[in-house]
Amino acid sequence: QVQLVESGGGLVQPGGSLRLSCAASGNIFSINAMAWYRQAPGKERELVAHITSSGSSTSYTDSVKGRFTISRDNAKNTLYLQMNSLKPEDTAVYYCNADIFRRGFSYPGKYWGQGTQVTVSS
Repeated sequence: QVQLVESGGGLVQPGGSLRLSCAASGNIFSINAMAWYRQAPGKERELVAHITSSGSSTSYTDSVKGRFTISRDNAKNTLYLQMNSLKPEDTAVYYCNADIFRRGFSYPGKYWGQGTQVTVSS
């Protein structure tokens, strides 16, 4: 089985920073694209940032461009999201997502973490 475990969420004041991590473990052969999503109360889950398997290409939703940075450490099977200049509207549960090939399978599966709460408030 495969697990994605997020960490690093918490309460931060407007203008502050947080770094989220997402560690993948289990029966992993390789990890393709990875992404961060978020879901605020009463809203649909939205894609925040995306990164390719090599990390050479990234993309962001417009509202976080210039403030958030997605990165990955393939040796550690870990995804990161550095969040700077946080705003109250960034408050949400943040989820990591990954397309993972398991050993013994010829097709990837899409996996989700359990989510980590980020609250931006004074």
